[in-house]
Amino acid sequence: MEPITWTGALGPVLNPMFTWVGMAFVVAVALQVVASFVFRPAPVGAVMTGGAANGPKEYVDIASKYLFFALVVLVVLYLAAGLVMPFGKAGIIGAVSARLAPVWIALFVTFTLSFVYKRRLGLYGKLFDSTIGMIGFGLVMFWVYMAVFAGLFDLIATHDPLSQVSRMKNKLPGTPVAGLDPATCGHSCWYLLGGDNLARDVFSRMVHGSWIVVQIAPLATLFAFMVGITLGLPAGYFGGKLDTGLSFLANLILAFPVILLFYLLVTPEIVATGIPNYMATVLFIFPLIFVAVLLNSRFYTRPRLRTPLLAGVMVVMGWLYLSLISAPGSKINILPGSLDLFDIASGILVVFVSVVFVNSPTVFRIVRGLALDIQTRDYVAAAQTRGEGPWYIMLWEILPNARGPLIVDFCLRIGYTTILLGTLGFFGLGLPPESPDWGTTINDGRKLLSIYPHPALVPAFALLSLVLGLNLLADGLREESLRD
Repeated sequence: MEPITWTGALGPVLNPMFTWVGMAFVVAVALQVVASFVFRPAPVGAVMTGGAANGPKEYVDIASKYLFFALVVLVVLYLAAGLVMPFGKAGIIGAVSARLAPVWIALFVTFTLSFVYKRRLGLYGKLFDSTIGMIGFGLVMFWVYMAVFAGLFDLIATHDPLSQVSRMKNKLPGTPVAGLDPATCGHSCWYLLGGDNLARDVFSRMVHGSWIVVQIAPLATLFAFMVGITLGLPAGYFGGKLDTGLSFLANLILAFPVILLFYLLVTPEIVATGIPNYMATVLFIFPLIFVAVLLNSRFYTRPRLRTPLLAGVMVVMGWLYLSLISAPGSKINILPGSLDLFDIASGILVVFVSVVFVNSPTVFRIVRGLALDIQTRDYVAAAQTRGEGPWYIMLWEILPNARGPLIVDFCLRIGYTTILLGTLGFFGLGLPPESPDWGTTINDGRKLLSIYPHPALVPAFALLSLVLGLNLLADGLREESLRD
């Protein structure tokens, strides 16, 4: 088998077009910057009308826009060719696109349905009125769908992320796998994005690394919000000694350097003491408290509905809680194996607890500040006049009206958590050394970065694009929430 190039059979046709259009776009952007300083913009009513009032700046803007669209069309052609041409004929880009076919289909269905029903979907639907928000949402959902299809269905990766193939150490992207029969190997004939220093497939490790990020980052952020909301609302609403004590604890944690705190929590000596397990026992109970208080305050005047509903929800959530904190061989082993729904690897549990513990004080301060502001509004005073309880007011009057800033911060905090996970993996903390998470993969590839850049650049680009998508999504949500 021969190595495949980046663009394969498409290269002689599309590569020159892409080069010339790309160069023209760079020149147009440079002229756009110069024109913004030299020329005054045309009057608002005359722009894009084709009249004499259109100046050089407007024509440069139009050229930049259409050249950008041309670049997008060419990129789509590279990707689409991989879906219709035999595997490998469209090059590495086409082969990767073919492996990502389930992701493209899921994105197409998601965007189509979202556009059709966006007026019925509240803030999420309004997100599709923002270009920045759509781009961010597309990047985030790209990695989410990739993680789901790779982690749950194993439809994307071409090799086992932990398997080593002899003679594939540090091989360049598109190198054929030694010893395979071209007639039977199919999509496993090549290391699409090359091999790392242990002869593992970089593409497969990147794909499975997204599953680790998608499992930990959103859930850890959600748990941190449960802790922060449960403690921040009463601190801001009641004030006094409760506020002083909780704020002191939050500031005490925030005053400690974050990376040093992670080092302490994930070191083997601390893990051996069982401290992370005890912390999980405390932190993971906050979702139960939050849901119990939420349902009780909402249906307090309807005990016939409240009691069975609360009992059923608490039984299910209590079972999940015990399954989370209980693990064979750990300091906390409560449930027998027949009742334990799942076992979390000790490394993942330590990282999860560390992320929740570090993020909770920041969320607490945000929620506390919002509660201090919103409790002075007229609708809160009206609820107090009606005789509503304090927890009803906090959860059903204050919290819904604080959702905009909290949703935006939730997206941003997932990005921060993703970076933290990458940092921990890079330093070899928490997760196993053979883990395909992006931080560990970057650390493995950096040792030969000047000679073989692909093992480190691929996961680094993946981490960059996901965090960028989350930041753009947060910006789009912020824009739309401010319009409400």
